[in-house]
Amino acid sequence: MPDNKNTPAVNNENVAVGIKKKEKLIGIDSKRPVTRGRSAMVTEKPKNFKETWGKMIRYMRPEMPAVVIAMLCALIGTVIALVGPGQIQKITDLITEGIMGKIDLDAVSSTAAFLMTLYGISWVMNFTQHFIMATASQRISQRFRTDITNKTNRMPLKYFDSTPFGDILSRITNDIDTIGMTLNLSIAQLITSIALFLGSAVMMFVTNYILAFTAIGASVLGFILMSVIMSKSQKHFNRQQRHLGAINGHVEEIYTGHNIVKAYNAEATTKEEFSRINRHLRDSVFKATALSGLMQPLMTFIGNLGFVAVFVVGALLARENIITYGVIIQFTIYVRLFTQPLSQLAQSMSSMQSTAAAAERVFEYLEEDELMDESGKTRTLDNVRGDVRFEHVRFGYNPDRIIIKDFSADIKAGQKVAIVGPTGAGKTTIVNLLMRFYEVNSGRIFIDDVPIDELTRENVHDLFCMVLQDTWLFEGTVRENLVYSKENVSDEELKKACKAVGIHHFIRTLPKGYDTVLDDKATLSAGQKQQLTIARAMIENAPLLILDEATSSVDTRTERIIQRAMDSLTEGRTSFVIAHRLSTIKNSDLILVLKDGDIIASGTHDELLKEGGFYAELYNSQFEPSA
Repeated sequence: MPDNKNTPAVNNENVAVGIKKKEKLIGIDSKRPVTRGRSAMVTEKPKNFKETWGKMIRYMRPEMPAVVIAMLCALIGTVIALVGPGQIQKITDLITEGIMGKIDLDAVSSTAAFLMTLYGISWVMNFTQHFIMATASQRISQRFRTDITNKTNRMPLKYFDSTPFGDILSRITNDIDTIGMTLNLSIAQLITSIALFLGSAVMMFVTNYILAFTAIGASVLGFILMSVIMSKSQKHFNRQQRHLGAINGHVEEIYTGHNIVKAYNAEATTKEEFSRINRHLRDSVFKATALSGLMQPLMTFIGNLGFVAVFVVGALLARENIITYGVIIQFTIYVRLFTQPLSQLAQSMSSMQSTAAAAERVFEYLEEDELMDESGKTRTLDNVRGDVRFEHVRFGYNPDRIIIKDFSADIKAGQKVAIVGPTGAGKTTIVNLLMRFYEVNSGRIFIDDVPIDELTRENVHDLFCMVLQDTWLFEGTVRENLVYSKENVSDEELKKACKAVGIHHFIRTLPKGYDTVLDDKATLSAGQKQQLTIARAMIENAPLLILDEATSSVDTRTERIIQRAMDSLTEGRTSFVIAHRLSTIKNSDLILVLKDGDIIASGTHDELLKEGGFYAELYNSQFEPSA
């Protein structure tokens, strides 16, 4: 997957949910380009219908025994249904003979009873196959969703930088629903239709070859036209699914930032963009459904043509006493059984084409590159002192544009380290590398003299608690949000952390206190959300701490309360603080000044001010009156 950004663009804590529940609200810099939901994703490339369905059949292998049983039931029911017209012929002939004399009601009754028994067994077989296929299709859909979720946990974050969330959601919802619907309805219908088609053809030849040739000859045209239509419509089904993913991505993007759209009066622009994508979706859906929709009326016309041909030829044969009237009635039923599958085949093939396009997108996601397998790593860090060392780290989100050029630093256990610099200097990137959200291009990072690339990502994430500028709370109780992924947290620990950050009183005013559900109806300010995430980090109590603009959304009074809590939180543990307000990091043990991916100065606040360099300019600029 090409990575077309020079800085990461994933919302910090939203990504955390999709990567691993145990991981602490992971994230990367939230400078997301506003174009990420656009239809640039809709890039057409040739699709192979047979190859995709080959993958589907291999994927369905665990459910194949049930599918085979369902198919056998469908075949048995179909074969029984093919016996019915022969019995109807007998009844017709008995009635015809009886017109000239006395109708043998006993023979008619026994034949009718046998016919009803056959149709009853056929109904049981069809019901059984529908029940089995409904169960199997939902299991396969469930497995698809599970595999996509597990796949998401193994995906590198750079994939989410270049793929809109709405497009991913569309694969999980729309595409998998399309697959499940086809497996439930179209597969069994396809088998039944083929069996009916072939079986009725055989029975017609057994009954009368002249009428058989007449009926089949009228249907050959339908096969030819159906194959032409299928070849033309497949590309439109592919385009339909891709445009559907694009429009979902656009809608997700716009409604997530609806306030920004309103504030900048961008309604007209976004409406125009939506209309453009919607127009493409309309065109692709129209072309796909219009072409596939031709099949049903075409097959109906071919079926009616077959009826007319059988009646005309049958009348001529009956006049010459070659066949009876019962044979004509029998053949009209066989013609229906012969042409009806053509309509069903057309419908099934349309569904299978749409499913092939949907399955292609799902398999495309499942086949994306994954994070390197770390199951073989056994080295772990448990009792951590907190020494951190960067040695000549070099990194770029794009290989052709390096952001961190030659970063080296030696941080001692328990130090509070501030990372400052202008926007784009690489501050958050340093944290991303430290947390192994991305791998360095060259150089190494050590924790307690152990290279972090020798540890599993889960172990590295367990060593950190994070508070990010972009807060994230999920729909659940206050308690559940605070103890996220941590077990055995007492009420006293909860209250202590919340009192420390000044949010305990507010929580007590909520309808159910700590058991209040946070959803769309629970209105929290940005500052209150940030206080909750800071309390969450205090409860996690990991040996290393990362604060990325953690007090950016709170007022000055609340910032002072939180700052005191931070001082308590950072005491005795190595902490990394990214801040733009330099007044909040004056008491740091070490300040690293970044510019263009390199450390240009380091020291304490007083030392750096005395030097009078770039840090002093940054610090003094925050107190200069605006022009």
